[in-house]
Amino acid sequence: MNEELQEFISQFCGIKKARIKPDVRLVKDLGIDGDDGIELILAYAKKFRVDVSNFMATDYFNPEGDTVLPFLARFLLNRPQPIIKVLTINHLEKGISAGRLDENVIAG
Repeated sequence: MNEELQEFISQFCGIKKARIKPDVRLVKDLGIDGDDGIELILAYAKKFRVDVSNFMATDYFNPEGDTVLPFLARFLLNRPQPIIKVLTINHLEKGISAGRLDENVIAG
């Protein structure tokens, strides 16, 4: 486990280092979502010099704001809720090693 990444996540999010393990999911396990998730990725990119220009944050973090209206619209139009992809600490570690965070790095 990358100690510097662990310390960064802990400091940025106010989460105990003991909770930050490679398989931990940012959204489901740590509650990092929406604008907080995007801010984290941007700070991560700057700190670790990782190119995130091809990282599609909306695939990995829920949007902020009103959730009732989009839910009602999906319900009334009979559309499924969008699936949020999983992003783990391990994916962020891979991004540091590769110098970029994108779908290929995450899937690889």
